Amino acid sequence: MVIFLLRISLFKGAAHMKDYEKEKVRELRLKGIGYKGIAALLGLSRDSIRSFCKRNNLDGASCVVALNIEEKIKKNLLCVCCEKPIKQKDQGRSRRFCSEECRRKWWRENQSERNKSEDAIYKYTCPHCGKEFTVYGNKKRKYCSHNCYIKDRFWRNDNGI
Repeated sequence: MVIFLLRISLFKGAAHMKDYEKEKVRELRLKGIGYKGIAALLGLSRDSIRSFCKRNNLDGASCVVALNIEEKIKKNLLCVCCEKPIKQKDQGRSRRFCSEECRRKWWRENQSERNKSEDAIYKYTCPHCGKEFTVYGNKKRKYCSHNCYIKDRFWRNDNGI
């Protein structure tokens, strides 16, 4: 019985890692920390860290791992947001994100990355309230808000709201 319990405790490694531990291993590995350092920080065995890293393509020299991840992202092999592998199509533009959720999340967090053209910014005056507003990429917009559209379209002849 003692041997069986000892054997179970030896196998408590990468298979029983919690999600936050896996994320921490990934983060520390990308910072260039070795297997022993990560194992000491998290209180896990070096071998469980090493096997997790091998399964998730984080193996090799620790200083090279971070560079490899950056290169894979540049080549669109990994998702820009979550760094998961991307399945590319045979034809068409290569994908940068693994899912629609990652794409939306990344663009929400990186608004400054958008290349907004000055030619696509239009200035208008709202026909309902008379307020000036700017619109990006929509030549046909007339109203500054949906509320003004509804009031002008349906309550134009009414005196009250």
